[in-house]
Amino acid sequence: MVSWYPLIHYRSTTESFKIISSLNESGFSFLMTRSVLFWVSKHGWIPMSHGNYCHIWQILRKFQSISHSLNHYNPKFYRFMLVQQSSALKEEILRLKKEKDVVILAHNYQVPDVQDVADFTGDSLGLSRQAATVPQKTILFCGVNFMAETAAIISPEKKVLLPDLEAGCSLADSITIDELKNWKKQHPNAIAVGYVNTTAEIKSELDYCCTSSNAVNVVKSIPADKEILFLPDMFLGSYVAKMTGRKNIHIWAGECHVHAGITPDDVTKKLNSMNNTELVIHPECGCTTPFMYDVADGSFDNNKVSILSTEGMLNHVSKSKSKNFVVATETGILYKMRKDNPDKKFIAASEKAECQYMKMITLQNVHDALVNEKNVVTVPKEIADKARVAIDRMLAIS
Repeated sequence: MVSWYPLIHYRSTTESFKIISSLNESGFSFLMTRSVLFWVSKHGWIPMSHGNYCHIWQILRKFQSISHSLNHYNPKFYRFMLVQQSSALKEEILRLKKEKDVVILAHNYQVPDVQDVADFTGDSLGLSRQAATVPQKTILFCGVNFMAETAAIISPEKKVLLPDLEAGCSLADSITIDELKNWKKQHPNAIAVGYVNTTAEIKSELDYCCTSSNAVNVVKSIPADKEILFLPDMFLGSYVAKMTGRKNIHIWAGECHVHAGITPDDVTKKLNSMNNTELVIHPECGCTTPFMYDVADGSFDNNKVSILSTEGMLNHVSKSKSKNFVVATETGILYKMRKDNPDKKFIAASEKAECQYMKMITLQNVHDALVNEKNVVTVPKEIADKARVAIDRMLAIS
């Protein structure tokens, strides 16, 4: 019988690797499936020579690496390892956030595992409001950079962590501070309204900030005779102009590459694939403008159509009597829709609608950010103070 004890009771990683590498396939398989996995499934930890404990996820990561080096690709075992690693890492994150008094906020587009460890999931507006009210002094924001910046501006007394500082936003990158300043010079009396998907520096030059949830109401709150600069999303801007009837609104030609890629053809094909289907569309989508007039009378070829923010979508599909939905937004939202409504069917308008920036947030870098309290997001006070005016106006309007 192969004993697991020499493997785990080790003085160095190199030594343990040599022990495992010396095993043939049957010995390796036995070691994995009978000894170690029995122990960790029962106890949740493994004793180490120095008297401390090694949590499951740490040892499984080593085993996963070793299995690759041995070309041991038993599919069932590999899937088991991945599930065990994910489950153990989640438990460790939950333990750490409680121990360190950290609140985890996750956007609706995050991967399922990250949503599972979050204290709150939601859209940009909902999470901004949570950031302002949570009692914890540290916020771990599972989203993209501008979201963490917004949380830091709203709550300057709190520490805001972002698991990956490279998690950016193509829409936020579609306008620079110099471009905005020049645009404002061309329209000196205009009111600048900017989508929350912008950098802190851009927000500092805005009169109002908004999200897809309240963009229409923000613009409605501005006197009708006032010229408006709306930025940076042209599809959301067109939707707002249509819904408010404003003729004096100038729209910046920016876009979210994910939503812009969802075409009317994508939507039509999916609607034709199911009967009695309802369509929900995010206003950033490239398919929004062609459907706007159909939305005005509430139908599209006998399909009910709604243009909503991500949070609006989640609320709507839960209340709707429809059983089938085509969802035109980033695919991450489907996890919560299916979880909250197991008796309903949800399909993506486009399976390609995945934001690579959102998917940069993983359980592993969430864990690392918690352990090391690294990737602190800060905004210079001068910029934050100016940006806070526009953000506060956004938060005040539902």
